[in-house]
Amino acid sequence: MRLKESERTFTKNKDKVVVDTSALISCFAFGGIPKLAIEKVFKQAEIFISWDLLEEYRRTPLELYSAGKINREQLEIIISGIAIFVMEAKLVVPTTNLNICRDPEDDMLLECCLAAKANILITGDKDLLTLKKLPFSLDIITPRKYLEINK
Repeated sequence: MRLKESERTFTKNKDKVVVDTSALISCFAFGGIPKLAIEKVFKQAEIFISWDLLEEYRRTPLELYSAGKINREQLEIIISGIAIFVMEAKLVVPTTNLNICRDPEDDMLLECCLAAKANILITGDKDLLTLKKLPFSLDIITPRKYLEINK
């Protein structure tokens, strides 16, 4: 069945989003603005991850727990939340190695964004937030800014 012009609905293209580990952990461990932003991402955007980012999602909560920065309950909530989050994510395999960030470990986020053709990276990392020139188009924003632009 074809729709008449007046019956068609036009929707905005979904954002393609990569979420930094710190923003994701803040969402599940502490709630607040990061939680609201991640909920909105979950409902409105396409989520992308890479193998390296998935490994960081797996490793970081255990490191935080071992260091005494989160308790057992927070660890369980974070692990469960991340599991649900990544079930909705699309896996990309970066083929380009970048050397852009002051912290070389942050380059894997940008590589994931490039492979996904993501238009948004959500992070609280100041090193990433202050990047000015990238070899591709990407908005690097905080969870708060994501909420502001997606009201």
